[in-house]
Amino acid sequence: MGKSLYSVLIAQFFSALADNALLFAAIAVLKEIHAPDWQIPLLQEFFAIAFIFLAPFVGSFADNWSKGRVMLVANALKLAGALAMLAGLHPLLAYNLVGLGAAAYSPAKYGILTEMVASDKLVSANSMMEGSTIVAILLGAVLGGMLADESVTLALLGVAGCYGLAGLANLLIPVLPPAHPIKHFSFFALFKDFWQALVTLIKNPDARFSMLGTSIFWGSGSTLRFILVAWVPVALLIDDNSTAANLSGVVAIGIAIGAAAAAKFVTLQTINRALPAGVLIGLAIMGFAHLTNLPLAVGLLIIVGLCGGFYVVPLNALLQERGHETVGAGHAIAVQNVFENFAMIIMIGLYTLMVGSGMSVITSASVFGAVVFVSIGGLAGWRVAKTA
Repeated sequence: MGKSLYSVLIAQFFSALADNALLFAAIAVLKEIHAPDWQIPLLQEFFAIAFIFLAPFVGSFADNWSKGRVMLVANALKLAGALAMLAGLHPLLAYNLVGLGAAAYSPAKYGILTEMVASDKLVSANSMMEGSTIVAILLGAVLGGMLADESVTLALLGVAGCYGLAGLANLLIPVLPPAHPIKHFSFFALFKDFWQALVTLIKNPDARFSMLGTSIFWGSGSTLRFILVAWVPVALLIDDNSTAANLSGVVAIGIAIGAAAAAKFVTLQTINRALPAGVLIGLAIMGFAHLTNLPLAVGLLIIVGLCGGFYVVPLNALLQERGHETVGAGHAIAVQNVFENFAMIIMIGLYTLMVGSGMSVITSASVFGAVVFVSIGGLAGWRVAKTA
């Protein structure tokens, strides 16, 4: 399945590249139309809402059809969202449409790995997927910010082109048999099926731990992006789109390094080795908040990313394996998406409230780092106590 796996990785690369470039293009559009500052973090809220509302259906959608074709349909929705923003639809609404595509895409892109590789290679396959994603995040953030500084229209056209390339790569993925075909389609049956999967995974200690752990990570990562947008002009006195985008890319470099290290040093049997790195994420964010020097900020953000990659890749693999054994990988990722996007909504909502109240970005970033430290630290302590 080597060529097939590379097709998945290429499709994921271009799709993630477009996702990340589009975020900074959307931020630039909001600045162009002089939208209030609190609307910028709301971009992620509108994106995340789609995941929650579609969660009962996208897991079954991914498991009921060939996952490569599911990815193709999802990329088409993302492309429609980018073109809608280009045509003048408000960025919040257009980004919500992209979120619909992303919600359908996620269970398929991760679930397909369990159908292509053996369980003993799953952490390595996840590392390759995360590596492809992280490189895309890095380039997407940098290119999105750079192009948005030159021309928002050019940035949006580039995003649309990348979604098109991702769709072409989707066509090269072989048509695999459905993992869990549904005999009779109905919304009620799908919701019931999703609810049963959710209950099953919550009752499984490993799956529950993995979903909580990855949720805190991705919620904090999404919020950190918007913190950077506000932090750069205050701490570095730089007012453009590309600097914050580049710093997001720096975090991505660290995640790529951490993901590679996780593939080498962590297995499903030794997953607790990843926990100390997760605890360090919150401490690093707290330290970063008070910096006013760009090189130091770059170094600390690399550390944030490195710890994050080392922490989240094994947890993703653990959930996929437990999901594959019980409810199907597509269902497991759909349930995970609910947890992760609730975490994003809560964390970004907390940050939005701090911005709306007039709290300085230094203080809000420090508070946010403390929340991450306490959350992951508590989860790590619970895990160690349960497995000791």
